[in-house]
Amino acid sequence: MRSQVNLSRIVRAASCLGITQIIACGQAKVDRKIARDAADAIDLQIHRSMPPVIEKLRADGFDIVGLEQCSGSIRLYDYSFNRKTALVVGNERKGIDTDVLKMLDAAVEIPVHGLPHSFNAATATVIAMYEYCRQFPSG
Repeated sequence: MRSQVNLSRIVRAASCLGITQIIACGQAKVDRKIARDAADAIDLQIHRSMPPVIEKLRADGFDIVGLEQCSGSIRLYDYSFNRKTALVVGNERKGIDTDVLKMLDAAVEIPVHGLPHSFNAATATVIAMYEYCRQFPSG
């Protein structure tokens, strides 16, 4: 995330949806005014780079799904998540790094019908998290 505002909005929404852990890379910081009580409810782990994290998650049995408009991506609403899924979200402007894209089990995208051609990172992440939770309503 380029913006602590985006990360803070994601943290707040994740907590509302019952998601308990977020892994971020780089200079991640949560703005408590935006995240509110979720700042204390979410286990935020910060790592230097994503590939080692993905390798560990995969070894722990997680599917690695990227939220990205790319060749071969599947419409979010047509994708069936596995319960053990890690959602990878890229940089607001650059998207998911090429080396990380190659590590994904799947990529999902949110169809848009106007300009600009994509939602911002926080909004897209919240939509994807909501869809995951919709598929697993019992928690």
